[in-house]
Amino acid sequence: MCQAAEPDDTIAERLAAVRGRIADAARRSGQSESNVRLVAVTKTVAPGRVAEAVAAGITDLGENYVQEARTKIPVVARLVGDGETGVLAWHLIGHLQSNKAKYSVALFSLIQSVDNYQLAQELAKQAAKKGKTQAVLIEVNLAGAAERAGVLPGETLALAEQVARTPNLELRGLMGMAPFGEDPEQARPYFARLRGLFDQLPEVNRRTLSMGMSGDFEVAVEEGATLVRIGTALFGRRQ
Repeated sequence: MCQAAEPDDTIAERLAAVRGRIADAARRSGQSESNVRLVAVTKTVAPGRVAEAVAAGITDLGENYVQEARTKIPVVARLVGDGETGVLAWHLIGHLQSNKAKYSVALFSLIQSVDNYQLAQELAKQAAKKGKTQAVLIEVNLAGAAERAGVLPGETLALAEQVARTPNLELRGLMGMAPFGEDPEQARPYFARLRGLFDQLPEVNRRTLSMGMSGDFEVAVEEGATLVRIGTALFGRRQ
């Protein structure tokens, strides 16, 4: 079950608690906590609160919607004094449509939600226009549900091979989300399956395994996550 942030805690206190839990989970799995990157999910979070998280030590920020990111990112940059060559890394973690590819390439260091080759080709086209190599992850539909975004597990490796050889794209790994459940242990087989797919990628493409959110990130770390996406445990429940 998701352990939501206490309303009276500061973001710095919540961040310290989450990092402590990541460290404990990493030790249980025999890996170093320094191998696990924390992305603060800022969907619907006001820029001032995002700036508070940055002041607490957050450097990786994740947005679900391109339109929200287009307005929020420059405001946060001004608030924290982060210029074009600053320290913040923004991640797109939500579903991406091809018609927003050009904005995404301009905004995000890492696009975690590539789930078809047509989208990959459009991202590559827009990255080439900017003289950029765009880092991406392939999103896997772990539940196999039609309403969920992501490539099906059985088609993941074929898509990975296509993306990996596409100019102006750098495939860094995989992303996935387990079905919602009250018990974090219910997520374990899904994370284990994603780790199994990740391990089949060529070594050069095995840099990032993005899985685990506020309700199940400890299980994800135990199963090998190198990146977790945390929103509620840092910012509280969204309205």
